[in-house]
Amino acid sequence: SFEQIGVLHKRFKQLSHNEETLRRDHFNEIPDLVCNPIRSQIIEAFFDRRNFRQNGEGTVEEIGFEEFLVVMSHFRPPSLHMTEEQRESLRKEKLRFLFNMHDTDNDGTITLEEYRHVVEELLSLSGALQKETAKSIADAAMLEVASISMGHMEPDDEFYEGITFEHFL
Repeated sequence: SFEQIGVLHKRFKQLSHNEETLRRDHFNEIPDLVCNPIRSQIIEAFFDRRNFRQNGEGTVEEIGFEEFLVVMSHFRPPSLHMTEEQRESLRKEKLRFLFNMHDTDNDGTITLEEYRHVVEELLSLSGALQKETAKSIADAAMLEVASISMGHMEPDDEFYEGITFEHFL
């Protein structure tokens, strides 16, 4: 709504210190992001051209309000007035956004290394698990996804490239 856009504009101006653009360092000043284990992926999502709905590639160094608004729109809930088709389109958009957060090299696949990095960050930062345990959990989860998408696989099978967006869906 117009009111929500106004609130987001006010937040943009606060974050940017009244500048016309936001940079990564502005996001580092957000207290709630400091302790988030996937902080770097969240911040990078704002500078990833794939998230601007323009079929872009690569990253940018700063964003204006329009790009900020487009990225923030990925977090909006579905409207009560949406058709099933619109809801499904919104769902795919959100999943694409999440997929892009973890496909850090923009090759269309979440590799074991990319997936392992996220799982290790999520699990090892809690302090409850050691890094090696987190790695084992990531490997087992990736193997399960590989088995679902490619048929039965064993841990020694090396040919699995990773999770494509279709697998992610």
